Amino acid sequence: MLEQLLIFTRGGLVLWTCRELTKALQGSPIDTLIRSCLLEERSGASSYNYDAAGAAYTLKWTFHNDFGLVFVAVYQRILHLLYVDDFLSMVKREFSVIYDPNRMEYGEFDDIYKQLRMEAEARAEELKKSSKLRGNTGSKKQAQMQKGKYGQGGEKGGSADLKNNDGDDDSDKGCKGENGHVNWGRSDEEVGLVGGVNGGDNLSFSNGAFDVNKLQKLRAKGGKKTDTVSTKGFRAEPKKKMTKKNRVWDNSPPEIKLDYTDPVAEDGDEKAKFVAAYEGESMMDKDDIISSDSEFEKDEKMENGAKVETKAKGWFSLMFHSIAGKANLEKMDLEPALKALKDRLMTKNVAEEIAEKLCESVAASLEGKKHASFTRVSSTVQAAMEEALVRILTPKRSIDILRDVHAAKEQGKPYVVVFIGVNGVGKSTNLAKVAYWLMQHKVSVMMAACDTFRSGAVEQLRTHARRLQIPIFEKGYEKDPAIVAKEAIQEATCNGSDVVLVDTAGRMQDNEPLMRALSKLINLNNPDLVLFVGEALVGHDAVDQLSKFNQKLADLSTLPSPRLIDGILLTKFDTIDDKVGAALSMVYTSGAPVMFVGCGQSYTDLKKLNVKSIVKTLLK
Repeated sequence: MLEQLLIFTRGGLVLWTCRELTKALQGSPIDTLIRSCLLEERSGASSYNYDAAGAAYTLKWTFHNDFGLVFVAVYQRILHLLYVDDFLSMVKREFSVIYDPNRMEYGEFDDIYKQLRMEAEARAEELKKSSKLRGNTGSKKQAQMQKGKYGQGGEKGGSADLKNNDGDDDSDKGCKGENGHVNWGRSDEEVGLVGGVNGGDNLSFSNGAFDVNKLQKLRAKGGKKTDTVSTKGFRAEPKKKMTKKNRVWDNSPPEIKLDYTDPVAEDGDEKAKFVAAYEGESMMDKDDIISSDSEFEKDEKMENGAKVETKAKGWFSLMFHSIAGKANLEKMDLEPALKALKDRLMTKNVAEEIAEKLCESVAASLEGKKHASFTRVSSTVQAAMEEALVRILTPKRSIDILRDVHAAKEQGKPYVVVFIGVNGVGKSTNLAKVAYWLMQHKVSVMMAACDTFRSGAVEQLRTHARRLQIPIFEKGYEKDPAIVAKEAIQEATCNGSDVVLVDTAGRMQDNEPLMRALSKLINLNNPDLVLFVGEALVGHDAVDQLSKFNQKLADLSTLPSPRLIDGILLTKFDTIDDKVGAALSMVYTSGAPVMFVGCGQSYTDLKKLNVKSIVKTLLK
């Protein structure tokens, strides 16, 4: 039996609820569905399982995109109701008949709902009975086939299917080709070799046989066509070999200063100015300039001093499928554009399952919606996908580190940031970049060397601290990182440091002992921000990394509300060209925003994620 049935608009206005279902739902399954699925572009899923407050519900929904309505059914997961999908379709069809955008109450729909539910339950019972009958007869037929009474086609005599209409036995023959020759189960490449690839060689057939030795020779050659283009008289200019100049260590220029320590500079402002003189201003405080030209728009070129308008050459422009004259979009109209869109996202390093879910969500939001005449479906799909990507990559909550740092300072405690991630992604280097950016905003920073597992980790962080002239708290190796972080926070509280940046050891998502140590560090110290440091090169593995990190932190947590990943720092962003799909995969998987983007090897190479630029790159 259903627990609840709701009809509401996409704006959140509840139009009708079932008055018979007076039992209150445990927890907030509807709010969770809206927050986790509908707003996160996961509406293409068939159902959603809600587990909280001791309740286990299954939620199913459908849309009326023309009217902007959402129909949601809630029932106990243990019941496995089979008629819910058909029932929602009937409710949508009947409610759309009486729907009026100017009305707020629909009391007359109660009787219609009762009738629809009775019909749906009766139909489900009939399907159960018929499925049982089919199951019994099917098992009998299968048993008989195993005994050999029936052949492949359901006819008696298993060898009858191997004969053709002429009575010839083709069980040990191949498929005939166009010239009457037998294919013998060869691949297309081998058939091409038989047809005369490689200089017109032909394999002679006699009575259905062919020369095996000649075929083996062609296979040894690789089946490649000879180059018939003459290259005489043309010689490419030889490329000049680039040689690397040797560095002279003994006679280095005096203006290059390798040691950044200066005992004279003791004030915090003087330190920032001193380091900034060599490094410059951090890119975090600079805004990117995005060009307005797009692959989907028309551009203008100058030829002989005159503007010549050219058509866009994007992949959307190659699809001239339009549905002029149709009132509503159908699923079959959207499939070609969605398939091309999925392939495009996958070429940009978006995980396949995420690209598929996004396309399903876009299809669910467009199916049944009115479509303007003489407008391409590809344009409509592209606009819907662009809105979905912007909505996903835009942070759902404001995380302003500088504001939170000053708020923590007023409370008399330091702001604690923990950097976590897999091995070799650049946690220590980007921790130093964040410290440099905070120093430019007159924030006192202290580093905590809690990577007590990797050899050289403490020395690496100590080098960054010496160059930036900020204090570092270290206890060496083979110590408990949770205790080291706790003592570092206590030291920062006594010294009056505003921020504590905690460096942790890199660990794979399947390493159980190290994941337990990380969970202990987070549960014991309760940091203000947990940053996951991931590579922009990781691609499809980003889904596995983030999901397992979050799952381990939730399973191993001793707190009533476990701390999960709050934000993402994406490194090596300058090495991926237009393969920016890892950012989308990470945000879609965890729901955490990308707060920093590493784009170089100096302290200034730290940027904000430009959502419009990412969306433009993904769709071009």
